[in-house]
Amino acid sequence: MPQETPSAAQTSSPATGSITRVQATHEVPEAMRRDVGLLGGLLGQVLKEYGSEGLLDDVEALRELTIAALEDTSGETLVRAEELVSSFSAERAKEVARAFTSYFLLANLAEEQHRVRTLRTRDGELPLAQQQPTDSVAAAFTHLAQEVGEREAERRLKELRFHPVLTAHPTEARRNAITASVRRIGALLEVRDDPRVGPTELAKNRRELLEEIDNMWRTAQLRVSSPSPLDEVRTALGIFDSSFSSVFTQAYRRMDDWLQGEASGAQAPKAPAFIRLGSWIAGDRDGNPNVTATITRKAVAQAADRVLADLEERSRRTGMSLTLDDRYTPPSPKLEALWNRLRQLSEELTEQAAQHSPGEPHRQVLLAITGRIQATRERNADLAYAVPEELITDLRVVQDSLVEAGAKRAAYGDLQELIWQVQTFGFHLAELEVRQHSKVHAQTLAWLEDPASVEKMAVPGEEVLETFRAIASVQQRYGVDAARRYIVSFTQSAQNLADVYTLAEKALGGPENAPVLDVIPLFETYEDLRNAPQILEEMLTHPAVQARLEQTGRRMEVMLGYSDSAKDVGPVSATLALYEAQEKISAWGIKHEITLTQFHGRGGALGRGGGPANRAILAQPPHSVDLRFKVTEQGEVISARYGNPEIALRHIEQVAAATLMASAPSTERRNAEAAQRYAGLAEKMDAVSRERFHGLVNAEGFAPWFAEVTPQDEVGLLAIGSRPAKRGLSVESLEDLRAIPWNFAWGQARINLTGWYGLGSALESVQDLEQLRQAYADWPLFRALIDNIEMSLAKTDRRIAERYLALGDRADLTAVVLEEFDLTSKWVLAITDQDRLLQKHRVLGRAVQLRNPYVDALSLIQLRALRVLRSGKLTDDQIDDPRNLLLITLKGVAAGLQNTG
Repeated sequence: MPQETPSAAQTSSPATGSITRVQATHEVPEAMRRDVGLLGGLLGQVLKEYGSEGLLDDVEALRELTIAALEDTSGETLVRAEELVSSFSAERAKEVARAFTSYFLLANLAEEQHRVRTLRTRDGELPLAQQQPTDSVAAAFTHLAQEVGEREAERRLKELRFHPVLTAHPTEARRNAITASVRRIGALLEVRDDPRVGPTELAKNRRELLEEIDNMWRTAQLRVSSPSPLDEVRTALGIFDSSFSSVFTQAYRRMDDWLQGEASGAQAPKAPAFIRLGSWIAGDRDGNPNVTATITRKAVAQAADRVLADLEERSRRTGMSLTLDDRYTPPSPKLEALWNRLRQLSEELTEQAAQHSPGEPHRQVLLAITGRIQATRERNADLAYAVPEELITDLRVVQDSLVEAGAKRAAYGDLQELIWQVQTFGFHLAELEVRQHSKVHAQTLAWLEDPASVEKMAVPGEEVLETFRAIASVQQRYGVDAARRYIVSFTQSAQNLADVYTLAEKALGGPENAPVLDVIPLFETYEDLRNAPQILEEMLTHPAVQARLEQTGRRMEVMLGYSDSAKDVGPVSATLALYEAQEKISAWGIKHEITLTQFHGRGGALGRGGGPANRAILAQPPHSVDLRFKVTEQGEVISARYGNPEIALRHIEQVAAATLMASAPSTERRNAEAAQRYAGLAEKMDAVSRERFHGLVNAEGFAPWFAEVTPQDEVGLLAIGSRPAKRGLSVESLEDLRAIPWNFAWGQARINLTGWYGLGSALESVQDLEQLRQAYADWPLFRALIDNIEMSLAKTDRRIAERYLALGDRADLTAVVLEEFDLTSKWVLAITDQDRLLQKHRVLGRAVQLRNPYVDALSLIQLRALRVLRSGKLTDDQIDDPRNLLLITLKGVAAGLQNTG
């Protein structure tokens, strides 16, 4: 796939409201075009060397046709592209699909590298004191201080909390082997940006890139089998090693540098350790029979071993650097007392430290502390720290002693980062959260009452009880914070929450033995969101809830589900219902003097509440954030946000800044006033969009039609996660279909219906363009909704979508979908005052436009496979070839759209 050169088709007159591909190409930054061209050219060389005769020619022919088809309003070129795809042998079709999939992996890498390049350029252009982007923590703090005063701003800063929660939802379509290969290619690509690299090194780099791309090409893109929950744990631990372990403390340090300037590192930090990492991996058992109590115990043990090993290494490295002689940096009395206590614990340990560091008391103590961390990892009860707080106390003694001796930079340098690390990760790395469906609890209680009364258990009763025993054992070994949150899916009454406390007591023989639990209601459906305040009110009457509130200082969490609510009523009504629910839940919390954290179950796809997190935070109702932002991170979102450390650092800064800014009186006032001013508009949009959405999904035969026109069934065959794609086996009803494959399937069909359907009709009912434009300018929630839907529309291709919809032989449903798409596009363009989608997002818009024809090529191959599979003419021994071809294209389209579920 060599670098593109303009063809006659590309330079022909564009359709109304669009630009030519050549124009789009030249508007993409030159450095990014260079990287895409380099990697594409190297991939083309690899395909040529592969030895499959004519492969590169076929790839290029299809590429040129799909590019030309963009400018051909007659549709003839796209038909020719379809004919070319139909002419491929089964094996050639797979090879071409793999080639385009590989291209997207490389193109995504080039885009990521350009993001990093842009961040570095921005940082290098201004002195540190001026490096305060408008969405930085420093800018947010400055703004907040102007509104509430410096002292109050500092108090709020100390309360800041960002709590990302990794989930095991099967949305990451790439194999770990492919991901590792892509990362190696990324490291090699980064080398080429170093101005010190000469021609000889560049030639060597090019050869190594070829080797890695060839390796990636020859690696199977499909997993042989689905990953187990422990495989998913290992993937998450890999992200800890490559990103979380260093990036979180870098975020704190960078924040402190911005806040304190030259004084940073010479005085106590203003930046708090504001991140806590959560995980549902090996804890989320809602509909996943592969997650058992045994798996949960193993997952926590693996995470604890990893984080303790990291702490041990950091502590040893920090201790070795503290070569401060006692003549120049005398120890404090408290440090000497700590040393004596350590000697009493282990003379062997302290003697080793003393021999290695004569006359260096701070080094001696920290090396002895390192020995205790090692003992904690090895479960040596005589030396181990019982809880992370004990370790922090000892580290503070060392830090205070250094400060008293005047060695402030040693106190607030690496040692401070070690303290931050313990505060962030504890001894458990990520706070494991258990999730289970409310019906499972009710069924288990009925089984305990009368085993004969329950014919078929969704989950074996003994396994449900064993889960609580596993939580208790985890808390006993790693501390209460390691696993205290228990989320109840589909909470529809206060009794659903009471059931959890009852089961915990029964599992361990009474309340005195039960684990400490924060039982968190998860409100997912449209009706549940509306009923949330009433359910919470009833929940307060439960003695266990009252007792826990007293223990936590009246702190509590409530979770809101974005995915199921959107599947229930469509994206517009779900967005408005979630806003209203947060507003009412916040008022409920204030009324009862409860410090609430609203936990957002957002996904990567726009139909699941995806989109820029910082923008979403700033659009929330007053007091719904209150300095605490907790959100699920899953699948491709984890890789995109945290895979590259520099991008991860920027994401954390943006979220922290938005969380801080959300508490500013001006932000709260703006959101409250806008919500009140546009309440009538919201009410009308809600009613019309919901009616339009229900008119489609409740139409007779919709569910089987959906399964026919999208690769919904085949999504469940992808070995991309341990969780089944469906709660049940039937596609006659959408109720049992999980929101992830619901979104994934529509995205694969290039329709993205879950991200926009219903908005066009809602806006059409309003008719007042001036009012809608004013709402777009004044109402952050409406603006975020329109912008997210604009992106979803931009990734939709009407020409390709028509071909998928035609698979279902339902002209009526096809017409409704396309009509709504056209209507939504018309109104979004009018409100944003654009001629084409993403026109005002120059780089993003051009990048989407440049990659779309490559996605088209994969979509045409996928359509070929779907037509064969839907024909009903295949015998059992004939189905594997088209099915495998389809699975390859699923991966490729996901990579091309940069979105799965």
